[in-house]
Amino acid sequence: MTYKMTTLPMHTIETAPSKAKALLEKAKQKLGFVPNMYGAMANEPALYEAYATTYESFRAETGFSPVEQEVIFLAISRVNGCTYCVAAHSFIADAMSKVPAEVTDAIRDGRPIPDAKLAALAKFTTTMVTSRGRPSEADVAEFRAAGYSEKNILGIILAISVKTLSNYVNHVFHTPADAAFAGRAWSAAA
Repeated sequence: MTYKMTTLPMHTIETAPSKAKALLEKAKQKLGFVPNMYGAMANEPALYEAYATTYESFRAETGFSPVEQEVIFLAISRVNGCTYCVAAHSFIADAMSKVPAEVTDAIRDGRPIPDAKLAALAKFTTTMVTSRGRPSEADVAEFRAAGYSEKNILGIILAISVKTLSNYVNHVFHTPADAAFAGRAWSAAA
């Protein structure tokens, strides 16, 4: 069993440090609730602010479609073994981004993805994580042959930075999945 934070709380809007309150309030307005992960991040407002800003930048500015964004986030979270983020992004994929269920489930289960372009995206994203940003020429050629660009590689690096923050916070907090995501719970052993 890995280390679990024991002295820091899962903050609410009422208990959060003042610098994190506005971010938690924004999350509640947007989502209708404060995700447990945000309550954990609120213990370090600088981390939470960096995560929120970078997450929004990835979503708004990288040019990846909502489906591609979820494929990227799911691939990273699966490689990192983040049960919270795989559940959350599976829910987002199903309910908001409209990722075909067979794509989401294939990523979750480590099976081949039935869409060739999304399969190339997930494979390259996984390679970027496992190689610590050192893909081979062949990896990049395969990714580019699927229709992606060198600029897309930078977008994936941004996503990896976002997911490193969230995945690692969830690892040390053992963050429980929120009720909204419980139907898409995932285990790294799966």
